[in-house]
Amino acid sequence: QIQLVESGGGLVQPGGSLTLSCTLSGNIFSTYIMGWYRQSPGNQRELVATIQFTKATNYADSVKGRFTISRDNARSTVSLQMNSLELEDTAVYYCHARNRYITSREYWGQGTQVTVST
Repeated sequence: QIQLVESGGGLVQPGGSLTLSCTLSGNIFSTYIMGWYRQSPGNQRELVATIQFTKATNYADSVKGRFTISRDNARSTVSLQMNSLELEDTAVYYCHARNRYITSREYWGQGTQVTVST
């Protein structure tokens, strides 16, 4: 049974920083492409960033240059460093894992709230 456990959300002022973390348990971490998605009220869930086992990354245009995704394969952890946060970054952030051999196998974390507010 694969589990994704997230941590690190919270309230921050515009221009501030937060780091989200997600730990995968129940399977081999290297098997998975890891990512972060977010969803704000009234909007669809959208991709924020993904990272391959090779550590190749992909970012949404809206976060390029501000957010950094990383993974620690030894600790089965993926992190999202978020800098220069904007009001529009307010959302529930979800950790995501997709099996790189069987792409239909995907898993979601429970979500963590990030609120950017004055």
